[in-house]
Amino acid sequence: QVQLVESGGGLVQAGGSLRLSCAASGSIFSRNVVGWYRQAPGKQRDLVASITPSGSRTYADSVKGRFTISRDNAKNTVYLQMNSLKPEDTAVYYCNLKNVANDIRYWGQGTQVTVSS
Repeated sequence: QVQLVESGGGLVQAGGSLRLSCAASGSIFSRNVVGWYRQAPGKQRDLVASITPSGSRTYADSVKGRFTISRDNAKNTVYLQMNSLKPEDTAVYYCNLKNVANDIRYWGQGTQVTVSS
């Protein structure tokens, strides 16, 4: 069983920055892809960024050049540095880990990010 706990959300003005963190329990973190998704009210949950065990990164087009995903396998933690935030970035952000051994996905409880104009 894996538990994911996010932190770092909050209210920020447009143009500001936030750093999200997601700490994972268990021993499978370093072997699996982890990522951040977000869901705005009335919309589907979409991928924001993901990072493989070797450090390869994928970003949604809407955040390229503004957001950076990173991981610290020694701390079982994944980060999302968000710069130049826009009101359209407002959403609940969820951490995700996919266990490639059995295709089970784990989700955090979510952290609210609100960007005011």
